[in-house]
Amino acid sequence: MAKIGINPLTWTNDDMPELGSATPLETCLAEAKQAGYDGMELGNKFPRDPAVLKPILAKHGLGLASGWYSARLLERTPKEEIEAVQGHLKLLKAFKAPAMVFAEVTGCVHGDRNRPVTQRPKLSNDQWKTLTARMTEIGKYLAGEGCPIAYHHHMGTVIETEAEIDRLVAETGKEVGLLLDTGHLTYAGGDAVAVAKRHAARINHVHCKDIRPKVLAQSKANDSSFLDSVLVGVFTVPGDGSIDYPAVLAALKPAGYSGWFVVEAEQDPAKAHPLTYAKKGHDYLRPLVKALGF
Repeated sequence: MAKIGINPLTWTNDDMPELGSATPLETCLAEAKQAGYDGMELGNKFPRDPAVLKPILAKHGLGLASGWYSARLLERTPKEEIEAVQGHLKLLKAFKAPAMVFAEVTGCVHGDRNRPVTQRPKLSNDQWKTLTARMTEIGKYLAGEGCPIAYHHHMGTVIETEAEIDRLVAETGKEVGLLLDTGHLTYAGGDAVAVAKRHAARINHVHCKDIRPKVLAQSKANDSSFLDSVLVGVFTVPGDGSIDYPAVLAALKPAGYSGWFVVEAEQDPAKAHPLTYAKKGHDYLRPLVKALGF
């Protein structure tokens, strides 16, 4: 049976630590379990020593779904990146996490409130060749370690749009898996259902966030930064926005998807009560996943 997890962004934000800064990790974990989740992804309040983290998660009966890794393959050689990833890899392997959330962050703007997402970096053809060759090499290494890449296309980074996802998949080896983030893809103007159908065989991790279309339209009209869009509520949990989740999930079924479905909806916890939204996302997603036979 597919597992349903949640990202701690519901309670406390990695890119804007002041959001939920007073909320302890214990609260995040206890409420995630209370809401019905099987596990969580890593966040900035998680200890990174497996010996320390294991009893904490075990106390709450939660697994570790995965965790974000900031790659800099446009600046580092594959050898340097392999050295840099070791601590993160060790942690994920200790919990038998099935994939590593992996994103190229060279030049990214998503963490800067003074930079609209339209100022994000775009790759030249030579940079594409460099990135995809290096990512394929890293992908082979991490697949061999039992923790393959789940590449996270993300607003404000070099790989954001549907066309860029297509090119990434086309120019990297099969060892490079794809994380489907429904919210980021919709924000970027892409079609989550079409991408799920087209790349189902490469998708090995799913972030389930929804979009409030009126807020998105206003953010685009204002040429907002990513974080300012988050603060006004561009994202919400599955079933609370405009994304067709039954169609997205149905598109993954023929390829035998067996990874995690992770609710990830960064919002201001002062406006969007974390436990309320965690329950809302879980209670929408769980029966849908079950009905589709995952």
